[in-house]
Amino acid sequence: MSDSYQNADNPKILTFKKCTLVKLDKTFGLQQERKLPALENWLASQADISELERQILALMQERLIVNVHDWNEEELSQFFIGPLFMLVDFTTKAFNIFAERSLAGVVEGIEMRGEPDGMIASGVREPEKPFFCFQEYKRHTDPDGDPAAQCLAAMLVAQSLNETEQPIYGCNVIGYSWVFMVLQGKNYAMCEPFTATRDDIFDIFRILKALKQIIVELIG
Repeated sequence: MSDSYQNADNPKILTFKKCTLVKLDKTFGLQQERKLPALENWLASQADISELERQILALMQERLIVNVHDWNEEELSQFFIGPLFMLVDFTTKAFNIFAERSLAGVVEGIEMRGEPDGMIASGVREPEKPFFCFQEYKRHTDPDGDPAAQCLAAMLVAQSLNETEQPIYGCNVIGYSWVFMVLQGKNYAMCEPFTATRDDIFDIFRILKALKQIIVELIG
């Protein structure tokens, strides 16, 4: 039995932490594409960035440059990633941002479960239907596991819970590198990394702002 499964007694339980892209591709017949229209449209979406937001982003970036190689995972999350998401403000009456909440579902007869570092889902007090899944690691080198696969695993569960052909969005971060992802049907794609220690930080923020509008439109 593959070590991707939680234990030999219950071989149909798959935890996010044990996932790799190879395992997910083979288990669920997924196909990684170089490009998907949903991802290309998301990355190209426009969003206004105010002068105040630019000043805050520049300050956050300076702190990241100084600390990124020394911060542990909790520090990276609290002092950079969390404030970045808060600046976008994903809290509305219809959806909210959640951290390390349990996410579980059945995908093609296999129960999948885990606690993604973050997700944006319908619901205010607790997540209901997820639209975006997020996974991060503290260091650019020697991460514990496969962040892209763990994020994709959470996106597969989100897809099963939503019971829709609409795209599921995601992002994985290692240190200062941000990789945005989209899953649609059996196909998924990932962009080239955006580097938060460079001017890419403004693109990262723009893409996250665009994501908020996408979710508003999905919820209707």
